[in-house]
Amino acid sequence: MSEDAAQKSGPGLSRAAIAEMLMKNFEKLPDIDQKLFMYGPLYLGGNAGLAGLIANSMYRRALNVRAARFASSLPMFVLPFLTTGALYNAAVSQPLLVGDLNCPTCSMIRGALVGVVGGGLYPIILALPLNFGLASKYSTAPLPEKGSMLRYCVDVSRPVFNKMKAVFLLQAFFGTYLGSRHFQSYANLAQITFGKGEELQE
Repeated sequence: MSEDAAQKSGPGLSRAAIAEMLMKNFEKLPDIDQKLFMYGPLYLGGNAGLAGLIANSMYRRALNVRAARFASSLPMFVLPFLTTGALYNAAVSQPLLVGDLNCPTCSMIRGALVGVVGGGLYPIILALPLNFGLASKYSTAPLPEKGSMLRYCVDVSRPVFNKMKAVFLLQAFFGTYLGSRHFQSYANLAQITFGKGEELQE
């Protein structure tokens, strides 16, 4: 869409100029599209934060950790929330708003990947060392020898991954839906922006 947009709006128009034109017309989008663009990544990040709390709870049970419940839960919600929102904005929202993402399938795939990686995989990877450190500090679970550390982590994580499959599917679905809706909003924005430009030229 960015190349088409550049052709419609005139030769030699830079990407920065295209992005500025798109942003000027952003408020002309329907209210629901504007809200989805602004708050959609926050909902995806919120789901990631909940996934972090779930993963944290599972690892605490697996390692018999009872102490520092709040201290471990807070970063497990905040970090996935912030990371997933930032990833989505960097991978989908901003490229759309500057006209660099012109493929609806790519937008959906990016959204799904952000949902799975940022909202599913990252919370699990984050929860493991956090709770492993707590288990080591409070001696709540027998720790393996150095040579078998990797195998121990895999054994502890396997049931967590199995139980988190539904979370992965949910995040992938929501990320795909969000990427699709955002591309539709971008297509409408481009039509408003450059369709108007064509009328003015005529």
